[in-house]
Amino acid sequence: MPQFERTTGIKVATGSGSSQGQGPQTIAAQLASGVPADVVILSREGLTQLIAARWIAAGTDVDLARTPIGVAVRAGAAKPVVRSVDDFKQVVLKARTVAVPSSTSGIFLIEEIFPRLGIAGRVNVEATPRGSGAAAMVANGEADIGLLPVSEIVHAEGVELAGVIADEIQLHQIFSAAVVAGSKQIDAAKRLIAFLTSAPAGETIRRGGMEPLGTGP
Repeated sequence: MPQFERTTGIKVATGSGSSQGQGPQTIAAQLASGVPADVVILSREGLTQLIAARWIAAGTDVDLARTPIGVAVRAGAAKPVVRSVDDFKQVVLKARTVAVPSSTSGIFLIEEIFPRLGIAGRVNVEATPRGSGAAAMVANGEADIGLLPVSEIVHAEGVELAGVIADEIQLHQIFSAAVVAGSKQIDAAKRLIAFLTSAPAGETIRRGGMEPLGTGP
């Protein structure tokens, strides 16, 4: 954002919310309650719901980056092997508590992967509103491992990335941007989204544990 502001003169105020889930912290709930926004950035799954609910200006959605689900452990702790599906099953079943976000990646794991592997109800899973909360649970010892996007692990304090889960059960979560319907700053909003797909933004995205999908100059 600082680079965008310097090069365009456009000032950007940011807020935060969950891509999916329940409660007032979700982006959808914030929009419904009247929180002002010109641009949203969230998982493609969450954005699809916003488009269906007519919160998004038609044709403005753009995929920005993707990141896989990783395994977080407390800093300095032994890193479990999670290369295969069987490795993953053993790790989550042995964990006293597994922390996940209650947003897109956590929904995917709890509703799709655990049942598919036959371990639903056998994993002591704790869902937190945000990925930062899941990482914090691992950092302070409340959870043995966290399962969340790599981008929410690499810069979190007190945790380390043990690895990513197997491709067969992986969600390469795509994060997308779009202009909010009714925005009074449509041109500025589109300029911001275009910047987020540019090469300079891509360098920052990589440092954040994500793969940039933008093709801009």
